[in-house]
Amino acid sequence: MGFFNNAKLEPTPELAPLTKERIKATLEASSWSYHVDSDGDIGSGWDHGVIWFFTYGNQAEILQVRGIWDGKLSPDDLSQALDVVNEWNCDRLFPKVYARINDEGQLRVISEHTLDYEHGLTDEQLNLHVNTGIATSCQLWERLNEAFPEAAAAAAAE
Repeated sequence: MGFFNNAKLEPTPELAPLTKERIKATLEASSWSYHVDSDGDIGSGWDHGVIWFFTYGNQAEILQVRGIWDGKLSPDDLSQALDVVNEWNCDRLFPKVYARINDEGQLRVISEHTLDYEHGLTDEQLNLHVNTGIATSCQLWERLNEAFPEAAAAAAAE
């Protein structure tokens, strides 16, 4: 018996399928505001960034909590950003963090906390995943604000 067996488990009443309605209910239960864009994606603004709640997979069974820091950096900041990102990824289990240059030529820092719920999940698991993704993204943003105070100040002024 290996770590990865191919047993097919079916969701039980305790392990209900992941749905966008359940994600919204989780946010509402914590009195957090959110919006739904024209693609049906759920997003929420936070101090220093925005967080998106995406579902992926053939049956929308994968939940990704993606945070995008408000700070906009120059491509010249890539080396310093990679130092911060690599330090974060070495010291923390989640979220996964990366820096990339967007279509507008700005360097952006993005966090992702992703889990596969093929076999369903409880409300408590969903709440934990959402809260973990939000809290750890906010912690990352505080670290980025320290590393890039000018970018943080410019973002706060917008």
